Amino acid sequence: MDIYSKKQKWKFTLLGFAIIIGISSLFVTNRLVKQLKNEERKKIQLWAHATKHLVSITGEGDYSLAIKVISENSNIPVILVDECDSILEHRNFNQYSKADSLLLSLGLIQEQEITKSFLRKELTQIREGTEDPIEINILGDKQWIYYKDSALLYQLRYYPIYQLGFIGLFMFIAYFMFSASRKSEQNKVWAGMAKETAHQIATPLSSLMAWIELLKGKEGTESMVHEMEKDIKRLETITDRFSKIGSKSELQKVDVVHLIRQSVEYLKSRMPVNTLFTLDFPDKEIIIPINSILLEWVVENLVKNAVDAMKGRGKIKISITEDTNNLILNIADNGDGIDRSILKNIFKPGVTSKKRGWGLGLSLSKRIVEEYHKGSIFVMQSEKGVGTTFCIQLPKNLNSTAS
Repeated sequence: MDIYSKKQKWKFTLLGFAIIIGISSLFVTNRLVKQLKNEERKKIQLWAHATKHLVSITGEGDYSLAIKVISENSNIPVILVDECDSILEHRNFNQYSKADSLLLSLGLIQEQEITKSFLRKELTQIREGTEDPIEINILGDKQWIYYKDSALLYQLRYYPIYQLGFIGLFMFIAYFMFSASRKSEQNKVWAGMAKETAHQIATPLSSLMAWIELLKGKEGTESMVHEMEKDIKRLETITDRFSKIGSKSELQKVDVVHLIRQSVEYLKSRMPVNTLFTLDFPDKEIIIPINSILLEWVVENLVKNAVDAMKGRGKIKISITEDTNNLILNIADNGDGIDRSILKNIFKPGVTSKKRGWGLGLSLSKRIVEEYHKGSIFVMQSEKGVGTTFCIQLPKNLNSTAS
């Protein structure tokens, strides 16, 4: 199992825990809401009995308990109506918005009496709910008490949603910051490794060049020196590539058609004889801002991967087209194709279908195309036993220098 499969498992595990916590929070809160709702109904029933008792007391009866029960309801909104649907009494209603309440507390507006139209509207909304009114009989007259949830119960009902929202927002911000920090660290590692590789190659390369100068003075070494010079030039190109990966990249306007044709011609002479190349290029120049050395490296990586997929025997088709904004470079082979299990992670470091290799070529290619050229690279098509097509899109218009 590769590191990205493990990473995905950790993500799903954490997501599972978050879902369990969210469901548990909603379950517990819903249970508390039901309990509090039952308690509020009992309070309203007690308030109804106290009201009935207060009305029925005559003479020198004890009013204190009934008055205390009625007065202690300071948070549950209630409306008392008679048989004619007239509003007899109301408690704990607030017709002010939050903004008005603030202005009222600051003394910037005057308090007004709650209007009958406001109470009638509230009564209609309560009746549309699921709670049945509490009926009381006072001296032979039927009256009904309508009530709605207190502010505390309302807040408690929606608290888990706010809580989960804030937790989700915090997790998103934390994940975004962590990913940005990790990407920055990876970029520094890439740059550091590239610079160190270029430095390590440059030292023995200088010695080889000195030895070649010594060999040039001896008879019978001309052909050998010529081949060694080609290899040293190749090493110089590799060193130059690594040095550019680890530093600021300068983009120059270049004819990409000519550059890719030249690069492919060089690669053809070094590929197995059973590898056939087909080039489908336009008969005109397409000049766009690129880094020639780095783009050649990308083409080389894709061509070598294609040759490996075909096991040295097959066809590679390279085509160049363009649209309004982009140059489009396709590299297709008729090799084994990419296994679906690694296809979505094919551009990540360490992911490879080869028995040998570090799995860095495609990751490096993606970095060059996307970060240095502000383009895109992706697998257009891949099927087992049929082949694979990689697509590179490069913008035609960029500043002449990019970091």
